[in-house]
Amino acid sequence: MAIKEILLLGNKNLYEICKEVSKNEIDKAEEIVKDLHDTMMDFREKYGFGRAIAAPQINELYRIIYMNFDSKSIALINPRLEFIDDEKFEMWDDCMSYPGLEVKLYRYKKCKVYYKDLNWNDCILEPTGDLSELIQHEYDHLDGILAVQRAIDNKSFRINKNKIGCF
Repeated sequence: MAIKEILLLGNKNLYEICKEVSKNEIDKAEEIVKDLHDTMMDFREKYGFGRAIAAPQINELYRIIYMNFDSKSIALINPRLEFIDDEKFEMWDDCMSYPGLEVKLYRYKKCKVYYKDLNWNDCILEPTGDLSELIQHEYDHLDGILAVQRAIDNKSFRINKNKIGCF
């Protein structure tokens, strides 16, 4: 549909809690998913990274996540996240809303996600490792939480010059 502007760190709308998509808004959800796809592909072409994006990053305050990796794409409508156990790992997280900045934080190794697809079917995903981390990151966006708010401490930030074109 269209390439949208990605909201950047500091934009107040990134801190808003998103509303659920109702069944009668599925056409709107499809439009948002297309915009998320186009926006992420454009970002990936420019910066060389980006596996997922959440609707609030393009100023659509709906509970929608779009992921595209390994030539597969998936849209998660109204996802609900559940943690399977307490096992976590430490990682450096990045975000299209602050390209070049990385944040050290903890994420759960496994999770379970309940969501609707674009046909309004109930679906379940049980990701581990990198995919679990990715979904947790995007899910946080739906609740108005950015990875910078989950930093281990005030020294858990670094600039990665390879992930931004302005350095």
